[in-house]
Amino acid sequence: MSNYTKTGKADGARTELHDKLGLTGAEISVNTLPAGASVPFVHAHKENEEIYFIISGKGKAVVDGEAIVLSEGDWIRIAPQGKRQFFASPDSPMSYICIQVKAGSLTEYTAADAIV
Repeated sequence: MSNYTKTGKADGARTELHDKLGLTGAEISVNTLPAGASVPFVHAHKENEEIYFIISGKGKAVVDGEAIVLSEGDWIRIAPQGKRQFFASPDSPMSYICIQVKAGSLTEYTAADAIV
């Protein structure tokens, strides 16, 4: 059995990598909203925080009623209880990666977790 899993380029408006990569500690999705479009619902989470990276384009996130302007290269972290919805700018599609992980679960990282 291999110690890695590889998948190809994301296709379509949303690609979830949980099943494609056999993820056990996170959910990662690659998303594209056409110009003027939005995620069709407001949502929060019970346990998971979400980290978003804007790959290209521009738009906004509305978190607990506050609009946050987003553009290529921006990162945003949203706590589980934050009610969120994403919108692409009327004149630009917006592509982004969403990483979803259990809040408070990170105990070690980078060099502290390495076995040399």
